[in-house]
Amino acid sequence: MTPSWLYLLPFVLLANPTQAQLPLIPIPAKMERMEGSFPLSQSTFIQFPSQVEGIGDLVSGLKTWISAFPKPGAGQKHNMLAFRQTPNIKNPEGYRLLVSPQEIRIEFVEPVGAFYALMTLRQLADSLGNVPCVSIEDEPRFTYRGMHLDVARHFFPVDFIKKYIDQLAAHKMNYFHWHLTDDQGWRIEIKKYPKLQEISAFRKETLIGHYSEQPHRFDGQRYGGYYTQEEIREVVRYAQERFVTIVPEIEMPGHAQAVLAAYPELSCHGNPVEVATTWGVFEDVLCPKEETFEFLENVLLEVMDLFPGPYIHIGGDECPKVQWKESPFCQELIAREGLTNEEGLQSYFIRRIDQFLTDHSRKLIGWDEILQGGLSPNATVMSWRGTEGGIAAARAGHDAIMAPTSHCYFDYYQSRRPSEPVAIGGFTPLEKVYSFEPVPAELSPEEARHILGAQGNVWTEYIATPEQVEYMAFPRAFALAEVLWSPAEGPELREFSGPAKSPFAEIESPLRPAFVRHRV
Repeated sequence: MTPSWLYLLPFVLLANPTQAQLPLIPIPAKMERMEGSFPLSQSTFIQFPSQVEGIGDLVSGLKTWISAFPKPGAGQKHNMLAFRQTPNIKNPEGYRLLVSPQEIRIEFVEPVGAFYALMTLRQLADSLGNVPCVSIEDEPRFTYRGMHLDVARHFFPVDFIKKYIDQLAAHKMNYFHWHLTDDQGWRIEIKKYPKLQEISAFRKETLIGHYSEQPHRFDGQRYGGYYTQEEIREVVRYAQERFVTIVPEIEMPGHAQAVLAAYPELSCHGNPVEVATTWGVFEDVLCPKEETFEFLENVLLEVMDLFPGPYIHIGGDECPKVQWKESPFCQELIAREGLTNEEGLQSYFIRRIDQFLTDHSRKLIGWDEILQGGLSPNATVMSWRGTEGGIAAARAGHDAIMAPTSHCYFDYYQSRRPSEPVAIGGFTPLEKVYSFEPVPAELSPEEARHILGAQGNVWTEYIATPEQVEYMAFPRAFALAEVLWSPAEGPELREFSGPAKSPFAEIESPLRPAFVRHRV
């Protein structure tokens, strides 16, 4: 089947590529504009090394794209788009793109580099297929360039997940963090535990309005859904074609009320609970007993079978310890294992899961609370409560991914206008995202090497539709994409968004179309 990666939805308004500033997001590491242009057309001859696995699929999509451009005019010579594999490019994601009036040449070392060159080419070409002459040498600053989407609070169809991945790939983001489970819903089919689909995937109703509004009101409508394993395999294949790695998240030991609604025996008290209908942090958490670890390991075996990427995210955040303190079993376990307290018990829990994932050649990622009680040996920390967790991890020799609320939470408000739809709170305008520096100044060069990159998070307590996801995620995700790809000494925001300080300063629609105006 011909990949559809070139059929990216028209979220992007291209500036006139004849202008001095080329319309590219993220901006390349090195770029030189030259006179003239290359006319892509139905007669463009594509030359590629057929022995390189994956390039043929890219070329198939490329041919479909350029077939829509006009036929060449009378007297116009045939032209060439040539792919060249070279060992002279050291970064596997790097590429060179050289455009003259007669030829486009793409140089790469790995197929992902050729893909990113084609993403750049797609942004450069105008509606008639004209590509400005340019010399580009490009590679990313960070290896982890991610976006997150919470499908537990609100569920989104497979077609939209693909659309979301399209936008990440088009802007050279390479990780999609799929938040599949939480207190309000379980969204992944696990064949060994069918009650996760029958019970945990649905809640009886949903909170109306903001959580802070009292008294709470509910819509009275049963809500939920889940992805079948075949649907997940389909999405994974789709992402792989676009060089996007999916990081699945299975929350533990907290944010597990939906699990306990189906399997209450995994709690410390065994009492029945319901899938949560409000937002927040709940005291019903998984109990660290052998039955729980057997359940989680069986779940993770199915998860690992579905997701071939190196990382499995296990959450680890916002786990209340009240029930652990009250549990005779937990207190005996703390004493038997020589743990200091309940924080040490959380570390024990995470270490057990970390060892299981390590034994299966996977890497554990957790929110920065996994630092509590001591960090598990092979864990990567995702720092969300500021940058302190990432700093602590890096200083301890562990990898870290930065996702602080201050700059990377795209469920926060993005303007002060009264017309903004209800959000969880906070304020993260485009300007602030673009100002983000993922590497804290406190780190030494050796420590800084442990900062793999950063991620934007889209939590969906107050985001119920695909249109709202687009509104909240874009263009802030594109600003983050440039932060993570382009050199640290990049252009000012004015060059990113155009003459206006913010590209959406005058747009009042509460659900505007998702697009970004390229540099003008």
